Amino acid sequence: MLTRKTLPVLLLAGTLLASAGCAKEDDAPAASSKPREIKAVEGCGAGSWTDPADLSPDRKPARCDKGAPAPQPLKKTRKLTVATGTLSAEYVAPLHMAVQKGEFKKEGLDVELKVLPTPDALPLLAKGDIDAQWAAPEAAVMNGINGGFDIKWVASNYGPDPKSKSGLWVRLKKGETAEKVPMAGRKLGTMIGKGSVIAYPMSKALTQHGGGLDKVEFLQLGSADVLTALQNGGVDSAWLLDPVWRKIDGDGKFAFLGGQPVGEPLGGLLFGPNLLAKDRDAGVAFLRAYTRTVNTYFAGDYKSDPAFVSELAQVMKIDESILKETPSLRMDWEIRKGTTDRLQDAYEEAGVAEGDRVPEDKAVDRSFYAEAVGHKL
Repeated sequence: MLTRKTLPVLLLAGTLLASAGCAKEDDAPAASSKPREIKAVEGCGAGSWTDPADLSPDRKPARCDKGAPAPQPLKKTRKLTVATGTLSAEYVAPLHMAVQKGEFKKEGLDVELKVLPTPDALPLLAKGDIDAQWAAPEAAVMNGINGGFDIKWVASNYGPDPKSKSGLWVRLKKGETAEKVPMAGRKLGTMIGKGSVIAYPMSKALTQHGGGLDKVEFLQLGSADVLTALQNGGVDSAWLLDPVWRKIDGDGKFAFLGGQPVGEPLGGLLFGPNLLAKDRDAGVAFLRAYTRTVNTYFAGDYKSDPAFVSELAQVMKIDESILKETPSLRMDWEIRKGTTDRLQDAYEEAGVAEGDRVPEDKAVDRSFYAEAVGHKL
């Protein structure tokens, strides 16, 4: 049944499909149905791949040796445009460093990072006007795939450090403790809407305290207003990001109820038709550069090196003290099994899902980073 919600998505999908012939080619080779040969990659051994079903918080992210996988330059340089909602967030750091250190250029890729909000970038990605998007499989993405968009999640970005308390915080009422806070009916302040991937861990935290996405009142606020509203009583709870939560950590008037699962990345790299089908060589080259950047510069506690923190702050054009306020992220290129199913559970609970559920094989493609590290699926 068509509804007023689903009609715009279907109309947009139809427009994009009709204009597919206008998508840019960039002298890319024609797509081939011939199976790709997967070769072992020096420096990428057994630790370069982990079981996608492993969700344990202490799982070690996949890693190759420093400098691996080695570059395999394309015969002809490809110019790629990658959209991202921000350039100042720490989870974008590997892209910054891949550009700064020439890791993309070593592969024959000329990569431009372009700031675009997800709603603006999504139709451009589906149409082929941009090549990739550094975002997440949010509700708009899943709804778009359901409506005909040729988009897939091809690599993850990070998991939080276990010591991080980025997540759901609540102002405690008289007699309440952090162990049991009745959340149903409370007002929740967030700069992220119900259609964000954060809906999944938010739902999990709320459910543990008698609430749910359908049992709280959402109030969407600007990034500078979320903490203020929580502190002055404008909202009862709030989703606080790094490093904002540190300003109330240790204050007995507030309690941390939960955040993103430690072993399960929720965002990363989305490819559209240009790299999914028209030029897979460039797509694999992008993943080689990305994984090599993680292995070389972000393999462990990268903030333990003061010189690197200073360099990273300069590259990202942010205050060095902000980077030092929170622990290192666990950079992680792998996608966990079932994540898109769990995300869609939350979208349905929040009332932002449209149409049928999208099966994982229609939303996720692990073959690009598998080939980059020499793993046969």
